[in-house]
Amino acid sequence: MPKRQAAAVQSDASDGSDSGSERRASPKRTRTQHEAGTSQPATQRRRAGDGGESDGDAEADIVIPVAEDDAAFEAANLDNVRASIESGKKNVKGIAEYGILQAIEVEQFMCHQRLNFKFGEQINFIIGHNGSGKSAVLSALTIALGGKTNSTGRGSGLKSFIREGQHEAKITLKIKNEGPEAFKPDQYGDSIIIQRRFNKDGGSSWKIMDGEGRNTVSTKREELSAICDHMNVQVDNPMNVLTQDSARQFLSASHPHDKYKFFLMGTQLFQLSTEYDICLENIRKTAKVLVNKKEAIPDLRRAFNEALRRFKEAEKAREQKKKVDDLKKEKAWAHVNEKKEELEAKLADVQQKKLRIPKIQEKLDEAKEALQEQEAAVKACEGEIDNLGSMDHLQGKKSTLVKELRDNQRQIQSYNNDIRTMDTSISALEFAAKDIDRKIEAEQARMEANTKAKRDLVDRQLNDAKAEIDTLEARRTEINASLRDLMAANEETKAAGLRAEAEINTLRQRISEADNMVAKARASMRDIFVPFGNNIKGVIDEIERSAWQGDKPLGPLGRYVKAREPEKWGEILRSQLAGTLTAFAITDPRDRDQLKRILQKYQNNNLIIIYEKDMFDYSAGEPPASTHTVLRALEFSDPWVVRIMINQARIESLVLSNQRKQLEEELTQLRGGFSVRVYPVAVLFTRNLRGAQNMLLTGRDPAAEIAHHEQEKARCSHELEQLQQALNAHRVEFGERKKEVDKLTAEGRSVDDRLRKAKLRLRDIQEEANEELPADTAGYLAAKAEAEDEIASFKTQKEEVVGKKAKLLEERKGMEEQLKEVQGQIDEFSGQRTALENKMNEAVTGRVQIQANINFYTKKVEQEEAAVAKAQEFADVCQEEFAAWSESALEYCAKVETRRKPDNIEREIEAVNKALKAREQKQGATVEELTAQVNKAREAMEKVDKEWRQMSDLNKALRKSLLTRLHRWQEFRRHIALRCRLIFAYHLSHRGYYGKVLFNHEAQTLTLRVQTDDQLQAKGTAEKDPRSLSGGEKSFSTICLLLSLWDSIGCPLRCLDEFDVFMDAVNRRISMKMMIDTATANPDKQYILITPQDMTNVTIGKNVKVSRMDDPQRGAGLNMTAA
Repeated sequence: MPKRQAAAVQSDASDGSDSGSERRASPKRTRTQHEAGTSQPATQRRRAGDGGESDGDAEADIVIPVAEDDAAFEAANLDNVRASIESGKKNVKGIAEYGILQAIEVEQFMCHQRLNFKFGEQINFIIGHNGSGKSAVLSALTIALGGKTNSTGRGSGLKSFIREGQHEAKITLKIKNEGPEAFKPDQYGDSIIIQRRFNKDGGSSWKIMDGEGRNTVSTKREELSAICDHMNVQVDNPMNVLTQDSARQFLSASHPHDKYKFFLMGTQLFQLSTEYDICLENIRKTAKVLVNKKEAIPDLRRAFNEALRRFKEAEKAREQKKKVDDLKKEKAWAHVNEKKEELEAKLADVQQKKLRIPKIQEKLDEAKEALQEQEAAVKACEGEIDNLGSMDHLQGKKSTLVKELRDNQRQIQSYNNDIRTMDTSISALEFAAKDIDRKIEAEQARMEANTKAKRDLVDRQLNDAKAEIDTLEARRTEINASLRDLMAANEETKAAGLRAEAEINTLRQRISEADNMVAKARASMRDIFVPFGNNIKGVIDEIERSAWQGDKPLGPLGRYVKAREPEKWGEILRSQLAGTLTAFAITDPRDRDQLKRILQKYQNNNLIIIYEKDMFDYSAGEPPASTHTVLRALEFSDPWVVRIMINQARIESLVLSNQRKQLEEELTQLRGGFSVRVYPVAVLFTRNLRGAQNMLLTGRDPAAEIAHHEQEKARCSHELEQLQQALNAHRVEFGERKKEVDKLTAEGRSVDDRLRKAKLRLRDIQEEANEELPADTAGYLAAKAEAEDEIASFKTQKEEVVGKKAKLLEERKGMEEQLKEVQGQIDEFSGQRTALENKMNEAVTGRVQIQANINFYTKKVEQEEAAVAKAQEFADVCQEEFAAWSESALEYCAKVETRRKPDNIEREIEAVNKALKAREQKQGATVEELTAQVNKAREAMEKVDKEWRQMSDLNKALRKSLLTRLHRWQEFRRHIALRCRLIFAYHLSHRGYYGKVLFNHEAQTLTLRVQTDDQLQAKGTAEKDPRSLSGGEKSFSTICLLLSLWDSIGCPLRCLDEFDVFMDAVNRRISMKMMIDTATANPDKQYILITPQDMTNVTIGKNVKVSRMDDPQRGAGLNMTAA
């Protein structure tokens, strides 16, 4: 998209030594305030006597037609401008997507030790007492964006802004950067952070970072200028950022001429005027250059005529060159004959190079066959991994169990809530029943003594029925408790049985592995190379018999390696280094294929390492002696093996430890560069190594290995027998408890039936007793019975909920055991898969080595083919040259048969030319030189004439373009002025005033005329000069002017400091409301308004943020609080 044009950000030229390192030429000339004394382009002020445009007139000037006067312009455009203003009020824009401030932070700046401040997106009021540092916000904003320090009115250099007693200050500014027109959103994101530091020594720097503050995109001033230019942010524009001094000057004591300067600079009309002056000066300079060019044309034409005359006189000497031409024809065909001999030699060279390619191709084919075999090995490993299957079902089962556990926990929590609710209800009902008992006792005391015997009988029946119910309920509770205990015990028994089954399977696998290892150990008694692969002894014997390009292959490397503490570190070292320990090493890559064939002959796929015999010092890469590494855990009998394993496995930097915390504390001193293997915490699957490889680094001889694994088998067999017995006991125990559960369940159903019948009898006796009682007593008893029924119901429900909760708790234990079992299966599966992947990685490594050989031979073939192609290319070029020379010679002349060499013919030509020169000396130049002189003179004359005409046309076009632009500049100024007058009158009407803005563009003045409400009553329609207005009226009128001028500025930022210092309460309230309304109608602009007064009489909307600044305190940062 096209960039927005804005005043360039200028470096602090006035900062003196504080910013000397940042002085650079600004990409665009920036206006200063003292330059603003001219209100219109110089081209408009310089008027020639007529409007003619002579091509050679260097002093010709541009003449602007006299524009219509302001009254005629206003009459013609008033309605359109007013309609545009009304349309703008209706079409409210959205919040600005970029260019507005989000936050600012300063440290050791002016009076602030630290200040954090966040801005609202539309209207920001910063209030606080005098001396609280409000104006420092605008100063920090100006400096952070590269504005001049003297424009802040607070100091003449950066050093004066550093807090007293401090050496350095820092300003961090966050700018919004969203929307489709954001600045480099792929680098900065939704916000841009600009940070500037400067110190007492005069140093100053920028850091421009992304919105997170993590990445520094640039530190250059040009990037900041580009950001401000793109977002149209103009901090040096006095209309955008009015500091205390400029605001006070603008509001109170500004002269009409000063207001007009503010108008021109704020709307950037003055910048356009300056640039038009530069354009005019360039046009005038070009006109002078054109005059000089035109004066040179006659001289060039005379020089051409003179050269042409001399050329015609020398043309007679051409007859003497005929013999030279004949000799040149013979010389041309002599060159053709030489090129033919060269072609025949190059064709022979091509044939010789082609003979070398088949030998290299044969080696390439052998490597490709080896690659196919290795591909088969890789596919076999992939097949084993595929056959291993997937653990998706285990992961799915794990996810299901986790979900069920969460659901179980939620249900238990729900039951707990129900139990608490029922306990509360039971307590309330029991309290109500006791109250009813007291009322019944009082009523019965008033009854006659003759009814006492009958009541006693009924009471005994009631008590007997209640006692029976209590007994049955107590038994039901006992049954429920017994059921819970039995079911919980059975769940534990079931979980223990599942664990026993898993351990039994593991032990059976270990017994099988022990049998396999015993067999391998017995085999190693006859062959010490069993741990390293199949018939490695035969491999070594064949290596000894074979001839090699380099040193004899070294290996297997494990022959030369022992573990210093095999019981402690052997398992982890074997797991990590098995592939390297079984590897062979060669010094010449050409020996790899031969060694590979020997290994494959005995069905081995051991790793082949190519190493260089370099006895390098590896001590620099080791940690301190107190750190235990793999290198220090091993003992080597061959120095080359040490260095091979250092290069291959980095054993000097692998740290061993069985205490993680201690190791982490030690690693903090190593400064990185070392790897860690923690054991036995780390999950190792050494049993997945090829069976015999488990005998590496054990420190045991074959007999000890056999004894070790037979002992391991006996131990596993004994544990297997014990676990089998325990599993059988769990099964018997589970069956017996199941019978008890069934028995108690049947008894519970019987108790429930008897309890239901007992409650029916109690209700019948109660109803019979109630019929004999007075109405009040019967009512009490009925209420008590109802309360007791509800209590019994709640207790029954509580028992059911407690039972369900207990069942859920038991189920949770089972699910946790299942989850633990599933996790164990997942871990075991991962170990098996890791072992297969390690095996496949070894096969892939071999394939990569073969592929490297293929690449080598392929490249060699390509190089030879390229050499053939290059030789063929030379031959083809020679062929083409021969054909071209032959064709050129035919074009030059008919074929001339000659056997002479070109040098001999050339000598004859020189002799003829020597005689010819004697004649040409009389004329002072050769025919060719005269021809060149004629052509050169013609070209010089035509070039100057063409350039003069083109530049003349261009200069005319530039004059016409500048004339159009000047006319538009005038129209633009009139439109802005008219719009300013209308908006000014509109704002004055909020106070009931009437007034207007008078622009005198010739006198360069802007004058206000205001008629207040008291003038309307006292003086009729007489208008008042602002100097005769009261302080509040004057400030209010100037605020209306400022808002009118702001309407014509494209910058998204509006800053104003202490705008209400001269206002009374009424004018201030109306001014504040007017500014808030104006800002609300322009949501794409951000307003930052600073005032020392409070906001109690101002209505605050949701788009207004008011922040109060406390007085700064020594030794503490400044707090910003929302008012």
